[in-house]
Amino acid sequence: MSAAPDPEALRRPELYVNREFAALEFNRRVLELASDPAVPPLERLRFLCLSCTSLDKFFEIRVGGLKERLEHGTTYLRRDGLSAVETLAGIARTAHALVDEQYRVFNEALAPELASHGVRFLPRGEWNPAQTRWARSFFRNEVLPVLTPIGLDPAHPFPRILNKALNFIVEPSGVDAFGREAPLAVVQAPRALARVIRVPAAVEGTGRDDFVFLSSIIHAFVGDLFPGLELLGCHQFRVTRNTDLLVADEDAEDLLRAVEGELASRPYGDEVRLEVAQGCPPHLVRFLLNRFGLTSEDLYEVNGPVNLNRLSQVAELVDRPDLKYPAFTPGRPRHLRRADGMMAAMRRGDLLLHHPYESFAPVLELLREAAADPAVLAIRQTLYRTGPDSPVVDALVEAARAGKEVTVVVELMARFDEAENIKLANRLQQAGAHVVYGVVGYKTHAKMLLVVRREEGRLRRYVHLGTGNYHPETARRYADYSLFTCNARIGRDVHQVLMLLTSPGARVRTSLLSVAPLGLHERTLELVRREAEHAAQGRPARIVAKLNALVEPEVIEALYAASCAGVRVDLLVRGTCCLRPGVPGASENIRVRSLVGRFLEHARVFLFANGGKEEVYLGSADWMERNFFTRVEVLFPVTRAALRRRLAQDLELELADDRYAWEMQPDSSWRRAAAAAGISAQEARLASLAQVLSGS
Repeated sequence: MSAAPDPEALRRPELYVNREFAALEFNRRVLELASDPAVPPLERLRFLCLSCTSLDKFFEIRVGGLKERLEHGTTYLRRDGLSAVETLAGIARTAHALVDEQYRVFNEALAPELASHGVRFLPRGEWNPAQTRWARSFFRNEVLPVLTPIGLDPAHPFPRILNKALNFIVEPSGVDAFGREAPLAVVQAPRALARVIRVPAAVEGTGRDDFVFLSSIIHAFVGDLFPGLELLGCHQFRVTRNTDLLVADEDAEDLLRAVEGELASRPYGDEVRLEVAQGCPPHLVRFLLNRFGLTSEDLYEVNGPVNLNRLSQVAELVDRPDLKYPAFTPGRPRHLRRADGMMAAMRRGDLLLHHPYESFAPVLELLREAAADPAVLAIRQTLYRTGPDSPVVDALVEAARAGKEVTVVVELMARFDEAENIKLANRLQQAGAHVVYGVVGYKTHAKMLLVVRREEGRLRRYVHLGTGNYHPETARRYADYSLFTCNARIGRDVHQVLMLLTSPGARVRTSLLSVAPLGLHERTLELVRREAEHAAQGRPARIVAKLNALVEPEVIEALYAASCAGVRVDLLVRGTCCLRPGVPGASENIRVRSLVGRFLEHARVFLFANGGKEEVYLGSADWMERNFFTRVEVLFPVTRAALRRRLAQDLELELADDRYAWEMQPDSSWRRAAAAAGISAQEARLASLAQVLSGS
C-alpha cells in the first residue's frame, strides 16, 4: 500500500501549468494539422483558419480579461504562481511564434499546394492586364461606392474601429482642395463585402478557382479615393478588442435588456492587439500603437492579409471533393428504424447515440413527435447554442402552438451566440412558450430535454441528456453523445433541476444526477478519491476521463493523490490541460492525451473502475472552475450495462489512437504520437459506419 502523499507537496506551483499557456498549446496542435500532408488540402486550410479564429477568441476573452485585471490592480496569481504581468509576457512570446507559423504555413505550404491543384490566390503584383481591368471594374462598381476615407485632422477625429475589422492607414502627400497639407487617413472596409473574391473564369488567364483578396483590390486602387494626391503608403491593420460581456447582478433587473445593451458596445471594447501588414513604416506603427494605447508586445506584423480567418470561405466555395474529406451520411441504429416513433423506442430501453457518426435527427424526431402527440402535456428544454433558423426551435414553436406547455430555459450569455439566442427567445415567446433565462450569475450550460406524457392514467417522463448542444449543424462536426431514457429517477431529477431554473426553491437532493453549482464539484472529488481508496485496499482502480479542459486545481490535486495511491489515470483532454503527467512523486500513473482530428472531440465521459463495479458517467461540464461554480451543469450515470460497455470500448479506441493523438510530456509540451499506418479512432468509426450503411 502506497504511503499517503503530503498534500502540500501536491500543491507546488511547478505541478500546475498556466491556463493561458495550455490553451495556446492546443492552438499549436490544431495548427500542426494544417501542415499534415495526410490531411486533404482544403481541410488543411480549414485547420489553419480554425487556428486563427481560436487565437482571435483567445485575445478577445483571455488576454482581454488579463489586461482588465491589471487595469484594476488584480495580481491574478493562480496555482502556477505566475502573475498577470508574467502571464501576458509569456502569451506574447508564444502568440508571436504562432502567428509567424500561421503565415509561414499559408505562404510556403498551403498556397503553393492549393495552386498546384488549381486553387490560386492571385497577388496584385502578378495580375495580367485582363485581371487588372476586371479588378478595377470591381473596385469602381462594388467597392468604391461603400468606402468612406476619413482624413485625420481636428475636424475628423480618429474613427471608431470595429473589433477585427479590416482597415487601412493611408499616407497621402500634397495639398487638398482647401489648400491644406493632406493629413493621414483611415479607410475602413465594410463588413458587408466578402474578404475573398472569386475572379470570373471568363477573365483571360483565369482558372475556375482563382481568388483575390478584397484587401488587394482596395490596395491596388485606393488612390482613386484621393484624387490629385500622391500616396506615400497604404497599409492594412486590424484591432482586436476585449469582447467579454459584463452584466453585473445588480444591473440585471431585466437580463434580456442588460445583455442587449452590452451587445451594442461589444465591437468597441478595450483594445488588446494590433495587427499590421509587414512593411508598415515605423512612424505609422507608432502612431497606431499610441492611438490604441498598446505596446510593442501587443503588435503583430504579419506577412499577408491581416485576417487569414476569412480564407475559410474558400473551402466552401471550391467544389472539389478530391481536396476535402470524403463525404459521409450519419448512421441510424436499427432499433430506431421502426415506424412506431422515438418514445416507443425509449420505452424498450435506454438509447445512446454517438454524433456525428450517428444522426442527430432522433433528437428532432422526439421533439416533433411530442409536439404532435395529443397525450403529451408538457415539453421543457434548455438551450445554450442552437443556431439561427433552428429546427429545434421550429419544433418547440409547433408544440406551443399545439397547446402544449412549453418551457424553455434560454442562455442569453452563451458567448458569441447572445444575439441569436435573443432572437430565438423572442420567437418562442411569440408562439406562446414560457421563456426564462436561468439564474442570474450562473450560465445554464446543461443540455436537457424533458417530455411529459400521460399514459394509462399516469404521467411518464421521457428525457434526452447530451454532452453537446441542441445544434444540428455542429452535431455534424462535433463528436458528442446523446442519451435517451425513461428512467423514472433520472426523469424526476431532470424535472427538479428545471424547476430550480424557472422558479425559486430550496436546494433539492437529486437521486442520480449531480448538478453544478449544487454539489458537482464535491461529487467529482468524491469519485476520484474513491478510486484512491480502492487502490489502497488492493481493489481494481482506474480513472478514464474524456473532456475538453482540465483546469480546476482541487480536482488536479485529487488526481495527483490518486496517482500516488496507485490508480492508473488516463486523461483524454482535447484542449486546455493544467495537470502535468509523469512527474515523479506526483503523477507517474497519469497519462494525458489529446485527440485533434476531422471532428471536434466535445464529449465529456468519465469511467471509474470502482473496485470492479465499473461506473460510467456523461455530462456537460469540463473540470474547470467556471463549470463547477458559475454554471448550471449536470453529470448523469449510464445505467444500462450494454451502453457502459460501449462507452468503455469507445474510450479504449481513443486511447489506442496513434494517428491524431498528442501526448503531454512532464514539461507540459506535447508530442504527436503519429504512426504511418496507425489507428485513427475517428476514421475507424467512419469505416464501421460505412460497413453498416452498406449492409456488409
